[in-house]
Order: sequence, then structure tokens, then C-alpha cells
Amino acid sequence: MSILRIDSSARLESANSRIIGDYLVQQLGQPVIERDLVKNPLPPMSPQDLVGVHGSHEDDRASLRQHLAISKELIDELKQADTLVLCVAMYNFSVPAYLKQWIDYICRAGVSFRYTKNGPEGLTGVKRAFIVTASGGTPIGGDWDFASRYLDHVCRFLGIDDVVHFDASGSKGSPDVVIAAARQQVDTWLAQQE
Repeated sequence: MSILRIDSSARLESANSRIIGDYLVQQLGQPVIERDLVKNPLPPMSPQDLVGVHGSHEDDRASLRQHLAISKELIDELKQADTLVLCVAMYNFSVPAYLKQWIDYICRAGVSFRYTKNGPEGLTGVKRAFIVTASGGTPIGGDWDFASRYLDHVCRFLGIDDVVHFDASGSKGSPDVVIAAARQQVDTWLAQQE
């Protein structure tokens, strides 16, 4: 059993999502695979390559082969984990571009999901996901939050039925208060599992 942790906040220091992600992962106590999409950004895809990766098309084009190899590496990381931790900063009401790019790499027909007569079926084998979302002033779960709801949908699309949200928002307020409240959410969830 292991955790795949994905960080996507542009703030490398003192980011609420990173601080709560650290705390959550420590409490879970499992081996962790870490991927920081800001420190190590993924290469952008051309429109043609994006279509090829999404549809899992094979082609002699060198650029597509490169992107398919990256996609395979990212999906293999995901399939090795039973728990996904997404540490997310909300920008302009949605997810950072770095994280959207990762999603474009891992959502591959026939590899991480497949279409059936009953709709899409996830193929990752990941059992649960934790989504730690931080924002400046947009309430998490509110009408303007297109980040946490979107990520919830992506997780379920990939076959992750157990999705837990932690609210690390309020970067305009006192950092100590925000961090303490988010840690309390984690502690409360852990206590409910005992």
C-alpha cells in the first residue's frame, strides 16, 4: 500500500495545500511517491499529440511517442498506489495549469479508463483519494469552486470511489488559523476511521 502525492501550488514555501498535504501524508504513514508538477513541470503537448495521447493512438511521430512514454510513466505511478493525495491551489476558480496537464496525461482511453455500455469505467485500481484544496477567497464547495468538484469528478471517472475533501482555504486570513482548522479536519477524518 502506498500513496501517490501530487503537488501543484505555485507557492513552493508556505502554501496551505503543501503544508496540509505534508500533515496528511505523515498521519497516513504509508510509503509515498511524490510528484511536484511545479518543480518538475510536464512538457506541453501539441493539439495533435493531445488527441493521440487521449485516444491511446500509436504513431511513428517522435513527439507522440515521447508523450505516450510520459503518460505511461504517470499512469504506472498512479496504478502502483492505493491512495492518491492531490494538493491543489485554486487559481481563477479552477485547478492550476500544471495539474490540468497531468490530468491530460493520465486520462487515456483503454489504459486508465474505458467506455462501456454503462458509461466510463476507471481502470487505475486506486482505492481512495484525498483532495486538499486551498484558495484565497473562493469558498471550497461553493458555486464558484470549479476546482474541487472537477477533481472529484476526475477521480471517480478513473474509478476512485472513496474521495475525501479537505478545505485549506483562506490564504487572505491568518495562516495559523487556516492551517489549524485544516489539520483538525484531517484529525477528525482519521478518528472516524478507528
